Amino acid sequence: MSSLGTPDPHPGWLSEEDLAHVRHRLPLLYVEAIPVRQDEDGSVTEVGLLLRADAGGAFKRTVVSGRVLYAETVRSALLRHLEKDLGPMALPRLPASPTPFTVAEYFPLPGLGRFSDERQHAVSLVFVVPVTGHCEPRQDALELTWFSPREAVADGVTQELEGGRGALIRAAMAHVGALD
Repeated sequence: MSSLGTPDPHPGWLSEEDLAHVRHRLPLLYVEAIPVRQDEDGSVTEVGLLLRADAGGAFKRTVVSGRVLYAETVRSALLRHLEKDLGPMALPRLPASPTPFTVAEYFPLPGLGRFSDERQHAVSLVFVVPVTGHCEPRQDALELTWFSPREAVADGVTQELEGGRGALIRAAMAHVGALD
C-alpha cells in the first residue's frame, strides 16, 4: 500500500545515506560567504564569524557555508545559506553577477591541501558579502560575532576557525584591502 506524502520542497536534497555515499566518491560543490559590514565609502569595517559546536562538542568559529543543490544557481545557493545562517533580515547585497574572490578545496585528510573537511572532498566558491540588516543566527549557529578586520585575522581568532578557514579570512581581508 502506498501513501501520498507532502512533496519535498527541496528535491535536490539527498538522504543522509545517499549523501554519505556521494561524499566518499565525488567532490561536492559548496558556497561560502564571509559576511561583512561596510562604511559609507565601501570599506570593510567588520567581519561576521559564526560560532558552532562541532560533533565532538567543541566550539569552533566558521563562515556561512553550504552545498549547492542540483539545478540551483550559485546566487540562489548563496542567498539560501545566508538566510539560513544569518536570518531573513540580514539583507545581503549580492552583485548582479556574483563572482567568488577565491576557490577553496577541502580534503578529507589533513595535509593534502590548505583546507580540510573530514567528511568529504569539497570545492567551495568563496564570496565576501556585505550585509546591511539585522543578523540573527539560525540553524546550528550559536552566535554571530562581529570583529574588526584586524581582530578577525589575529592568531587567537583564526585558530578558532575550523578546517583552515583562518587562511580564508586572511585572504578575504587582503582581497578587500582591509589589512592596509
